[in-house]
Amino acid sequence: MPLLPGAEPFRRDGGEVGVLVCHGFTGSPQSVRPWAEYLADQGLSVTVPLLPGHGTRWQDMQLTTWQDWYAEVDRELRALAERCTKVFVCGLSMGGALALRLAAKHGDVVSGVAVVNPGNKVHDAAAPLLPVLRHVVRSTKGIASDIAKPGAEEVGYDRVPLHAAHSLRRFFQQVDSELPRVTQPLLVMTSPQDHVVPPADSDRILSRVSSTDVRHTLLERSYHVATLDHDAERIFRDSHAFITRLAPEAGPGAVQEGTAASGGA
Repeated sequence: MPLLPGAEPFRRDGGEVGVLVCHGFTGSPQSVRPWAEYLADQGLSVTVPLLPGHGTRWQDMQLTTWQDWYAEVDRELRALAERCTKVFVCGLSMGGALALRLAAKHGDVVSGVAVVNPGNKVHDAAAPLLPVLRHVVRSTKGIASDIAKPGAEEVGYDRVPLHAAHSLRRFFQQVDSELPRVTQPLLVMTSPQDHVVPPADSDRILSRVSSTDVRHTLLERSYHVATLDHDAERIFRDSHAFITRLAPEAGPGAVQEGTAASGGA
């Protein structure tokens, strides 16, 4: 099945500090690619995998579960850790939940976590009915492109497959139970005006993690897909500053002479 334009995974090898960036539910690497490219331009080794079932058509996602999505980012983390001395995990929305689970499961392998509007719960009133409803109704309206900036658009599905939504709900419950195992430095960036994931999810995450080095910033000018919105540059700068504070070797001059760069996959 052909990929949607812009949905290609992204990878660029750089210095010895690696960053794994995770996209969100029904979205694609396009939603976080500018973030990834900014970090890669600073000399970091950056990868953005395409989650299974994403980036093609919503019917393909109907055949996948959270275990498939998590397995993909887990593989990418292990690959980064093999070639980098320090690895950071970042994510948008469900990608934030994926990043937090990687931190909970991998411990010291993950040096820090930076998330934007991380999801923690499916808030739709029909969510408790998903175990049954998914066998009756195949999909519901999409959640892509919640962006305040005029002309900005997210490459994602216009429908949400309910089998996948049911799996997402179970995933959020799983991650919530594991949040106390997150001890790494944590940067949470939250849009007060978010029509997909309410700010209460960020508050819940902050109250559950065991991290002591925690920073929480508000993205006042952006909606859910803040990585493509008015506050995008702030996200890029703040996350890079967060990484270089914890890994000074990722600072200026981290680009290695002769390093090859490649986008897409």
